[in-house]
Amino acid sequence: MSEAAGSDTIHPIAPEKRQAVLAALEGIERTHDVRVLFACESGSRGWGFSSPDSDYDARFVYVHQRDWYLTVNERTRPGQPQRDVIELPIDAELDVSGWDLRKALRLLSKSNPTLNEWLRSPIVYRGDDVWAKELKQLAERFYSPTGAWYHYLSMAKGTFRVYLRRERVSIKKYLYALRPALACLWIQQSTEPPPMAFEELLERLLPTGPLRDAIDRLLEVKRRSAEVADGPRIPEISDFLEKTLAELDTASPKLSGTIGHPDELDAFLRRVLSAQS
Repeated sequence: MSEAAGSDTIHPIAPEKRQAVLAALEGIERTHDVRVLFACESGSRGWGFSSPDSDYDARFVYVHQRDWYLTVNERTRPGQPQRDVIELPIDAELDVSGWDLRKALRLLSKSNPTLNEWLRSPIVYRGDDVWAKELKQLAERFYSPTGAWYHYLSMAKGTFRVYLRRERVSIKKYLYALRPALACLWIQQSTEPPPMAFEELLERLLPTGPLRDAIDRLLEVKRRSAEVADGPRIPEISDFLEKTLAELDTASPKLSGTIGHPDELDAFLRRVLSAQS
C-alpha cells in the first residue's frame, strides 16, 4: 500500500499560517536589520506526519549587514552578548527561529544533519534565488554519510529504547524511530543525503508489503489524532525496528567522506557579505 494522499495532506500548511510565517520573517528583517536567505518548515509538518494540532516550526538562515561582522567589540544590549540566533517567542501554533549565516556555515562544515534537513525540506517559505541555491550545493559537498549515519542511528536507538518497549506506545514515537532508522538504510544504499520527507524514504525502501501497510495505517491514525495520542504496540513495526537497529548496531558501514574545503565556505560568506554592503 503506497502513499495516496496529496502533498497538501502529507505536508499541510494552512494559507493563513504561511502568511503568518512570512509576516514574521519580514518583521525579523526589519527589527534586526538582517536578510533572510532561506526559510523552511521543520518538524512533523516537514517530515510528513503532522497531527491536526501540530504546531508550525519555521526555521531560517539569515545574514546581517557586513559591518555587523566587522566590529572590534561585540555589539550588545544590557546583559545580552552579540548572538548568532534569532528566536521569536513561541506561541500555541508558531515556532520561528533561525541561525546567522556564519553559524550555519560552521555547522555545514561539520555536515550538521539538522541544517541538511532544513535545506532539503519539502516546504520552503523563502529562498534567495542565488544564495539559497549555492548554500544547498555547499551542503551537498560537505555532506558526511558517516556523520549522518551515526546521528540517525543514535536517534532511532534512543527513541526505541525509551518509548517503544511497552504494550501501549506513543504513535508519534514510532514515527520518530522509523524515520531515522530508514535514513540509516538510505545512507547505506545511496550517495545522496537522506530526504527529509518520510514518504520519500518509504517509497525507496519499503514500497510494498505488510510492513508498509502497517506504517501507512499508522500514518493515517497520526494525521487525524492528537499529538499525544497513543495506541497498542504494533508487532510488525516493533519487530522491524528491533531487528533493524540490532543489525545497524553490529557494524558501522564503510562510507565516503566529505569533498568540500573550508576555503569554499569562507569565499561564500565573503561573497554574500559583499552583496550586503
